[in-house]
Amino acid sequence: MGKRTGLGKGLGAIFGDEVMESAAEEQEMKQNSKAEGQIRKTDQTESEPETGKEMFLKLSSIEPNQDQPRTDFKEEALIELAESMKVYGILQPLLVQKKGDFYEIIAGERRWRAAKLAGLKEVPVVIREYTKQQTMEIALVENVQREDLNAIEEARAYQRLMQEFGLKQEEIAARVSKNRVTITNSMRLLKLDERVQDMLIQNQISGGHARALLAVEDGELQFQLAGKIAAENLSVREVERLVKSLSRKKIEKEKPEEEETLTLIFRELEDRMKTAMGTKVSINRKDKNKGRVEIEYYSEVELERIVELIESIR
Repeated sequence: MGKRTGLGKGLGAIFGDEVMESAAEEQEMKQNSKAEGQIRKTDQTESEPETGKEMFLKLSSIEPNQDQPRTDFKEEALIELAESMKVYGILQPLLVQKKGDFYEIIAGERRWRAAKLAGLKEVPVVIREYTKQQTMEIALVENVQREDLNAIEEARAYQRLMQEFGLKQEEIAARVSKNRVTITNSMRLLKLDERVQDMLIQNQISGGHARALLAVEDGELQFQLAGKIAAENLSVREVERLVKSLSRKKIEKEKPEEEETLTLIFRELEDRMKTAMGTKVSINRKDKNKGRVEIEYYSEVELERIVELIESIR
């Protein structure tokens, strides 16, 4: 990467004295040939800019990457950056690649947007050539390291790397310098209801709130709770307690229903055994799988009959 540029540096400092001397000689040649009507143009359209070196490109010749993982650019922050650019210029060049008749941004869309707001006509760039996968990885790494992505944008970028390029979570973790568990937890957010995901993107709820809502399986309930979080400004701890409380109520509600079902099943079994044995039979259960069967008799004769009946089963 070339030297950074800013105020206080002349063109010689930016391009080098040899380049400036060459430009002066070329200007002299222009003036000498003017009488003959042979004016030469020396802009960047005459030859392709050299790959790998820092140079200036017209802002109008640069376009954003449609696969950029970041979609949310805060206007207030862009305005602040634009004001800084008016004073100090762009201190870090954009990373771009040639694509048809224009140059596509690989890294630096935020700077490009701010430069447009600042009214700049050209920006410093470094031109590279990358594959589609490399382009996405670089854009993701830059944004993740700068913490410019919201949680959903980051999770969706990881998902795309897995689905489109077959990367494993371990490989993604190595590329963005994070551990695999972090990647896994990030992608779990995509299980949330899409409306809840949108609220996270809009910063109506935080990543901590969203992770707490993952314990709620029902999407509609997730959305209702997210609305409650935003309306009442609940903390993450309050949401965790709320979700636990709802889980307990659900269990308590389901338990009587399950108990009632089991009671009916065992009552039917008792009736069938009573019919077969010809006497009262009780099933005393400890849980679903364990218990005790009691067969009542009222005389020695009846006991003998019951024993003979059981023996006949063999």
